[in-house]
Amino acid sequence: MTDSTRASARGAGKRRRLAAAAAAVLHRQGAERTTIADIAAAADVPVGNVYYYFKTKDELVQAALAEHAGNLAELTGELGKLPDPLRRLKALVEAWVAQRDVAARYGCPTGTLAVELDKRAEGGLDLEAGRVIRLLLDWVEHQFRDLGLPDPEDLALTFVGAYQGMSLLANALRDPEIMTRQGARLTRWLDSLDGGGTGARPAP
Repeated sequence: MTDSTRASARGAGKRRRLAAAAAAVLHRQGAERTTIADIAAAADVPVGNVYYYFKTKDELVQAALAEHAGNLAELTGELGKLPDPLRRLKALVEAWVAQRDVAARYGCPTGTLAVELDKRAEGGLDLEAGRVIRLLLDWVEHQFRDLGLPDPEDLALTFVGAYQGMSLLANALRDPEIMTRQGARLTRWLDSLDGGGTGARPAP
């Protein structure tokens, strides 16, 4: 490996560390309260070096959203190895419930950021956050479509909306067990679905 290749690899690693740190810090503190110095400290990168990779805090927010999209792709890639779509959806619920303590403290990483960014007068980052949520909706819709259920798009909205709702309430009430109870309810709803769609209409 040449010196330039090693330097390029180090640079890519540092950029990735900054993106991961941005995702974590923004989730804990929100976009408005977070500074570039906060992200640099979390990534163990000197503040002056951050500007070599990201010129503004908004670029770091974009990187955080890309990190969330990457994490979602990694999760759904693993879930895709399961043998059937119903099991994949139930495993997704299990993954959400496993993060109940984090959700109770900070809410959904992408959902809370999307709400905050939507309050900005301009910038378009709210649309970026919406695209990450759309990735989740599209994946869930595909699972319902594979199950042969009618109106898979609406079912996906119900399913993801249930997750956002239980995350919001767990955070607002600081009660992680809301995620546990509502996750179990969501799983029962999934179990009630059948190929004819007779159980598909009631919301979980």
